Amino acid sequence: MGARLQPLALRLLALTVPLVAKGFSDETLEKAAKSEGYCSRILRAQGTRREGYNEFSLRVEGDPEFYKPGNSYRVTLSAATPAYFRGFTLIALKEGKEGDKEEDHAGTFQIIDEEETQFMSNCPVAVTESTPRRRTRIQVFWTAPPTGTGCVILKASIVQKRIIYFQDEGSLTKKICEQDSASEGVTDKPILDCCACGTAKYRLTFYGNWSEKTHPKDFPRRTNHWSAIIGSSHSKNYILWEYGGYASEGVKQVAELGSPVKMEEEIRQQSDEVLTVIKAKAQWPAWQPLNVRAAPSAEFSVDRHRHLMSFLTMLGPSPDWNVGLSAEDLCTKDCGWVQKVVQDLIPWDAGTDSGVTYESPNKPTVPQEKIRPLTSLDHPQSPFYDPEGGSIKLVARVVIERIARKGEQCNIVPDNIDDIVADLAPEEKEEDDTPETCIYSNWSPWSACSSSTCEKGKRMRQRMLKAQLDLSVPCPDTQDFQPCMGPGCSDEDGSTCMMSDWITWSPCSVSCGMGTRSRERYVKQFPEDGSMCKVPTEETEKCVVNEECSPSSCLVTEWGEWDECSASCGTGMKRRHRMIKMTPADGSMCKAETTEAEKCMMPECHTIPCLLSPWSEWSDCSVTCGKGMRTRQRMLKSAAELGDCNEELEQAEKCMLPECPIDCELTEWSQWSECNTSCGKGHMIRTRMIKIEPQFGGTACPETVQRTKCRVRKCLRGPGMEKRRWKEAREKRRSEQAKKNIDSEQYPVCRLKPWTAWTECSTLCGGGIQERYMMANILACTGFQSILHGTVQEWKSC
Repeated sequence: MGARLQPLALRLLALTVPLVAKGFSDETLEKAAKSEGYCSRILRAQGTRREGYNEFSLRVEGDPEFYKPGNSYRVTLSAATPAYFRGFTLIALKEGKEGDKEEDHAGTFQIIDEEETQFMSNCPVAVTESTPRRRTRIQVFWTAPPTGTGCVILKASIVQKRIIYFQDEGSLTKKICEQDSASEGVTDKPILDCCACGTAKYRLTFYGNWSEKTHPKDFPRRTNHWSAIIGSSHSKNYILWEYGGYASEGVKQVAELGSPVKMEEEIRQQSDEVLTVIKAKAQWPAWQPLNVRAAPSAEFSVDRHRHLMSFLTMLGPSPDWNVGLSAEDLCTKDCGWVQKVVQDLIPWDAGTDSGVTYESPNKPTVPQEKIRPLTSLDHPQSPFYDPEGGSIKLVARVVIERIARKGEQCNIVPDNIDDIVADLAPEEKEEDDTPETCIYSNWSPWSACSSSTCEKGKRMRQRMLKAQLDLSVPCPDTQDFQPCMGPGCSDEDGSTCMMSDWITWSPCSVSCGMGTRSRERYVKQFPEDGSMCKVPTEETEKCVVNEECSPSSCLVTEWGEWDECSASCGTGMKRRHRMIKMTPADGSMCKAETTEAEKCMMPECHTIPCLLSPWSEWSDCSVTCGKGMRTRQRMLKSAAELGDCNEELEQAEKCMLPECPIDCELTEWSQWSECNTSCGKGHMIRTRMIKIEPQFGGTACPETVQRTKCRVRKCLRGPGMEKRRWKEAREKRRSEQAKKNIDSEQYPVCRLKPWTAWTECSTLCGGGIQERYMMANILACTGFQSILHGTVQEWKSC
């Protein structure tokens, strides 16, 4: 590839002198001539500004008046329809500086699209077009300069045909100043002291909106989920996480692993600053209709000291992406409690992993970066990438609604919701604190109490840990204990009698119609003070057997106990049975049912997802040149006994490396030719042909012709020999002439034409023959032995 085209802005700025007629002053040109730096030439090539001229505009994302040192901002240069521009330059100067020196420039630009923009070769701090063509918009990033720089002027020039527009004010110039140190900080809004009275109780409800329908790019179909929600209501002296801050170890484990264990530990260590720990279950898969699965929720309380709430949940799988709220203030400036908060959420990056896709391999960010919102221009491989730089589609919504208040309230503005209660019910306890990376069996039934008397004892239940998907996340105990007392004893009835279990019910008192049945228990141990037991030892209830008691009715037994449910989780069926005691007296068929079935509900089924590790990096190509294959693998993280996993664990794709060298290929050598001399020393040759020419750096072709010496009979030398040879030649000529005379006398009418030229060799390589012909005028020449069909032929080797 050749060098890149010289930017149009650069080439047209070189035409400064001819542009005087276009509105450039002599003074401007004189200054430009005196300047040695090309950057300053750009600044001084100013065109006359037109009134009301607003075809082009320079904009900083968010239209900020102030910049934070070190932060990055997207800068857009655009043309209003139907205008366009071919070239441009973009610079950033410290206020009041001319740009003659390198230190006059402020901050640094970052190229987003190399096909559109590049740094100017003669002025590296400026950005210009890569190729001159029609365009309506370009974008670059600008990183703000360090603290103490002051105000910065962003300037743009526009090249349209051969006219340059450059403005010192207006739509192509943007002034942005450094944020005052007093207003700096990681939180955008200052947290004020709360003046509200009493306490308030809230319910947090989380509505996930991340699905394949809303976010189709690279959506992880099998493993998508939201991790368990973890957070707290807290004071301003404790911050769980915040934009511009660094993630704690607890935040990191939520962000990368989806584990809330460490985060909860950190929260509980701040017990004086925390009022309620907020917890809600994980969601597998990430989205389901609300009529199928209720949105997860949790309740928490706030007071004057701990009036903020924060939470987070991981969007999984992902490198370290989360959503949540940070230090949401539920106290109003009117000394009341907020009634309702609705927030739409976009994902943020915890700054601990550098992956760019949902299933990127682990790639720790070293050094750790600050927490920041994800943007649509972070990386082309990001599932949220948008080359136009649009906003990221929302992935969740959280609703925080006040459900009760307690104690004396001191609202300046009366609250129109009457939700004051005498006492706040305790927050709903999360039934299962199990991390999603720990897979257990169901709990066993409770064991018998360790005490057979009315003294306090314990009972136990167990579960089995079937898989621990992440060894870095601890799994809770597999045993659970509960206080208990012996049979018949209760903390509520104050009795110290020790009773047996109830005996099964007696048969119904009648065989047809309504009757009664009873069951009993007995006293196993009387009170130590000798008093009588007041606990009932017998109970009775009504029963119905064979409702129709006519001669044509069937007499059946009572129903037996229900069988166990056919399902271990979800919806199943259970059955019970009875027997026919007596058929109808009139001999008719018994129509009574002997089996009864009904639906039964077991605990909700929790499908174990097929948990997989991220894909490995692609292997090296299977060949060192040309076309080959490469592979990548991932591992099954969930245990095999949890069910079959049909997801592919290995992928292969074609790969292409530079073409392989092709060596020269030749035919075999031909036979040696005859010696090129009739006597003495000479030479013979042999040849071979090229079958395949060398390509892509292959071995060059060796020689295709070889020569070797040859010797025929020794040539005669000296005067005597020469004389003898001359005599032999003379005699030979006389002999041939005599033969011709005889032939003409024998065949006086035979006339031959001259010899034709020799034909080409009969073979391309190796030994062959050549021919030539002499045509006869009349057929009378057929007496010659060498004549065939009126033609004389002669051959020789070639």
